[in-house]
Amino acid sequence: MTGVYPFDHAHEVPARDLGHLLGGKGAGLAEMTAALGFNVPPGFTIAVPVCRQYLANGWPAELDTELTTHIDRLGELMGRHLGDPADPLLVAVRSGAPVSMPGMLDTVLNLGINDETVVGLARCSADDHFAWDSYRRFLEMFAGTVMGVGHEALTETPAGATTEQLKTHVALLKDEIQAAAGRPVPSDPAQQLREAIEAVFRSWGSDRARAYRRHEGIDEDMGTGCNVQAMVFGNRGTDSGTGVVFTRDPSTGAATPFGDYLPCAQGEDVVAGNSRTKPLVFLSEHQPDAYDELITALRKLELHYRDICDVEFTVENGKLWLLQTRIGKRGAVAATRIAVDLADDPEIALSPAEVLARVPESLRARARAEVAAQAHHPEEGVTLLTAGLGASPGRVSGRVVLTADDAMCADDEVILVRTTTSPEDVAGMSASVGILTTRGGLVSHAAVVARGWGVPAVVGADALTISGDEVRSEDGLVVRAGEVITIDGTAGCVWIGTVSGSSQAAETAVAERLPQLLRIEGWAREREVSPA
Repeated sequence: MTGVYPFDHAHEVPARDLGHLLGGKGAGLAEMTAALGFNVPPGFTIAVPVCRQYLANGWPAELDTELTTHIDRLGELMGRHLGDPADPLLVAVRSGAPVSMPGMLDTVLNLGINDETVVGLARCSADDHFAWDSYRRFLEMFAGTVMGVGHEALTETPAGATTEQLKTHVALLKDEIQAAAGRPVPSDPAQQLREAIEAVFRSWGSDRARAYRRHEGIDEDMGTGCNVQAMVFGNRGTDSGTGVVFTRDPSTGAATPFGDYLPCAQGEDVVAGNSRTKPLVFLSEHQPDAYDELITALRKLELHYRDICDVEFTVENGKLWLLQTRIGKRGAVAATRIAVDLADDPEIALSPAEVLARVPESLRARARAEVAAQAHHPEEGVTLLTAGLGASPGRVSGRVVLTADDAMCADDEVILVRTTTSPEDVAGMSASVGILTTRGGLVSHAAVVARGWGVPAVVGADALTISGDEVRSEDGLVVRAGEVITIDGTAGCVWIGTVSGSSQAAETAVAERLPQLLRIEGWAREREVSPA
């Protein structure tokens, strides 16, 4: 069996072309490691065919030997070993399908920690709080992802918890997990690793993943890769953090980096949408060297892939690490603007044929409709409920629904309103014409999925609270489930009732707001006259 590949493996073809074997995440990690030489935490990928073999016939017997070999090699590279109580290696176990399925498959972070290794981690890092915070994170994630323990069965971590409170909380979590699952979280790191890998493979068949694949038309039999990677820690303190960044704005296509950063946190905190993230300028002000290195890496990635890239990164004690890259999902307007801008970039120089392949007729029609909607100004007398972050462009009206189940049951146009969305909500998101969340940033789960699907979305509308069957603003305005609202995913506005009306012609709006579309349509006409 040759089903496990370290990130620095010498493949016969570029790793970027091996998504079918390594999965998208694994291919990106290998490419950044071997071809681009970025700071990437070392690790290895369990190939996609192994997942298919596991789902068909169970755990492959020979996989144990390969895992031992590669974990030992990873320990040598890092100078610490899995399960060593004196200086433990912790790893992340992350999915990575050949086709991007953001948030749909499973991840376990901080694997390898237990009652013994947490003491060694605290001693080696000289930071007890960080070590115990990592332990509670692992318990929560392993319990939910691997053991199927619902978050409602676990007590939330106290806000601003001290080290002693974290120690007490870890003991409480262990008891709650035992009660809910009927067994404890395994303390043996090797057992933790096997169970986490199996959970990643099983997540391919989860209801949320199946719903996403139906919406996207993804092959049910494809399977996912599984990446095992040395942990780097964004929760080490104020000079550490984590973020997600696009090389360009995926909503507008503007040629400026776009993303969120969260100090003293780990990656799941950013995409979950539960924390108030910071704009990238925060990183430039507080970690200028890491920021400059990130900007340089973003340009190199865009030149290498000749497209907008979506990048996950961590800063640990001031050092930048890149954890993932993939071609970024974008809205129709952004796709149009980006394609033409990359054609005009002399270092990339997309051909007209490449532009037309990236922006086909259906996407051009959607871009035209989005621009026309943006040009529609609300009529006088409409009531603004709130304003949040415009996360996915377009303006839609629909009845308020407060659960994914209600959205799936609706037979008319509805807007899903949630505090945050999670992968469990994906079927309801697919059934909605718009999405509104009261928390989350521009790279939260709701924002990324909505942009990929072209569904208008407003996120981070934190002046709203959801209670029972109603949504209430800070000003005392109330909208109940079943009543109509309008959201504008470009401006970030939310109005009560249906908002429509425009006197500006669509063609004028396109010429003023998106002249790139007219250039692409010109290339399309030329191709019809003189086909290649």
